[in-house]
Amino acid sequence: MSFIQQPQHIEATSFEIIDDILASDYPEHQFGSELEKKIVTRAIHTTADFDWLTIMRFSPAMLEMLQAALSRGCTLYTDTTMALSGINKRLLAEFGVEVRCYIADLDVAKQAKARGITRSMAAVDKALSEPGEKLFVFGNAPTALFQLLSANPNPKPLVIGVPVGFVGAAESKQALYDSDFHFITALGRKGGSNVAAAIVNAVLYAMRDARDVTTNAINTDAANTADASQAPQ
Repeated sequence: MSFIQQPQHIEATSFEIIDDILASDYPEHQFGSELEKKIVTRAIHTTADFDWLTIMRFSPAMLEMLQAALSRGCTLYTDTTMALSGINKRLLAEFGVEVRCYIADLDVAKQAKARGITRSMAAVDKALSEPGEKLFVFGNAPTALFQLLSANPNPKPLVIGVPVGFVGAAESKQALYDSDFHFITALGRKGGSNVAAAIVNAVLYAMRDARDVTTNAINTDAANTADASQAPQ
């Protein structure tokens, strides 16, 4: 049996198939930007579900603000270790971004038990108590998203909120959509830690590619300048 074995070839072929399906089955669909397309198609790639074309929502200027925050080295907080494990740590480190997940933190567990709340809610409170610019990435816990919205911190952190499920997931994302937070979310029940990680990775890959293009252009200009200076007069 013949099949593709190289991981990079598998991924590239998957995106080619997605592009073909978009062209044939969704010819009228328009993306707001090239980065929005990268995010949505990576969510489709992760789930094999084209519903992401219609359920994913972006607040105005969120993508620009998200890239700027990552470039400044904000702190990224996830609601699950699964989301944490799925995000490209090497690229986060290259951009100076620290990533934290407090769901297994002992103090968070104690606070949750004492207050009669979920550990996800207590983890949000701990994250909010820390200084610095924050990005929250929720893929599993509606209670975490509700807790953040209820806290209404100032300044407001950026939020990628795509919790999955039947209890509170759709409601929490609708509340985020209706809020004055800057967000990426998805209406309805669909979501997940894998999707949350995919969204972050799509942005990181786009930032890496833009940086590499700029670096190559600078290097080319420098080489051309050096060649010109060494040319006979």
